[in-house]
Amino acid sequence: MNKSQLVDAIARNAKITKVDAKKALDAFIEVTGETLRSGDKIVLVGFGSFSVAKKPERTGRNPRTGAAIRIAPRNVVKFRAGAELSDMLK
Repeated sequence: MNKSQLVDAIARNAKITKVDAKKALDAFIEVTGETLRSGDKIVLVGFGSFSVAKKPERTGRNPRTGAAIRIAPRNVVKFRAGAELSDMLK
């Protein structure tokens, strides 16, 4: 499912216009990014939680040459599914 299909599904299920559904989805994405950038965690009970994990610097290998390369430290987004979401998939 891509973003436009998700907007259509949200509009249909919530019985709102596609324009309003797109505004709501865009707002959710923006707020989520800002919250994670500030180092906070987002917990949606039953759905899951978003958090930021710090990956330290490490040494990797260039697959073509086999030479050692430095991989810079970085932050990555982690998602952990909640119980209700996990149960939907059973």
